[in-house]
Amino acid sequence: AAGQIVLIDTPGLHEANSALGRQMMQELAAALEGIDVLLLMTDASRPELKADELLLEKARRFRGKTILALNKIDRLPKRKLLPLMESFTKAFDFAAIVPVSALKGSGCEALLQEILKHLPEGEPYFPEDQVTDQPERFLAAEIIREKAIQVMYHEVPYALAVFAEKFDETPKLLRIEALVNVERDSQKKILIGHKGEMIKRIGTEARKELERIFGTRIYLGLHVKVVPDWRENPQKVRELDWRHQLEELGKAHDREE
Repeated sequence: AAGQIVLIDTPGLHEANSALGRQMMQELAAALEGIDVLLLMTDASRPELKADELLLEKARRFRGKTILALNKIDRLPKRKLLPLMESFTKAFDFAAIVPVSALKGSGCEALLQEILKHLPEGEPYFPEDQVTDQPERFLAAEIIREKAIQVMYHEVPYALAVFAEKFDETPKLLRIEALVNVERDSQKKILIGHKGEMIKRIGTEARKELERIFGTRIYLGLHVKVVPDWRENPQKVRELDWRHQLEELGKAHDREE
């Protein structure tokens, strides 16, 4: 089967204990409105993994078809996979349970086909060459944050936020100035690294990927700022939302006119 699948990515399920956590769970709840199929994904390699109650609660509340993807099966001994699938089968009537390895690519095509099987027929929502509906400057911030987390995951996981403050396009060059917020001076030191080596590495990796995505030469400037406990500040958390960022850009444009 062939068709267009519109994937709405959400934050991971967790108990919200901060302004950031509550905003993330609100985003998740909003994403469940108007969808045709709910795809839940869990890490199959976690020790003592069993049917997660938080995950099952979302499945029970959703009235449509729910598919469960068991990811990271490349890290799971084969003898453990079948009992794991059986435990989820007993816990909830999933439309399908699909073992996958996102890293190796195994099971991913089967997962796509399973999703397509349960989607209603209709006209495509987007042109074939469109891969996202997110603004380009928000995508740039996400790529920078991804590269920072990849090299610093254990030191600065969720305490890191990125804002693309400038996004100036010219025929030959795209100039991006990004602000990276952390919560403590110690995190800032880790992020910058010895003689700036870490921040240079993050910037180089982000710039290369962004040049590949946007198809143009890019100048990328990264600046690190300490904003104590920003995850507890509802206003700071709201600023991360790309819709809020577009609103502010619109206001700034109106003021310039």
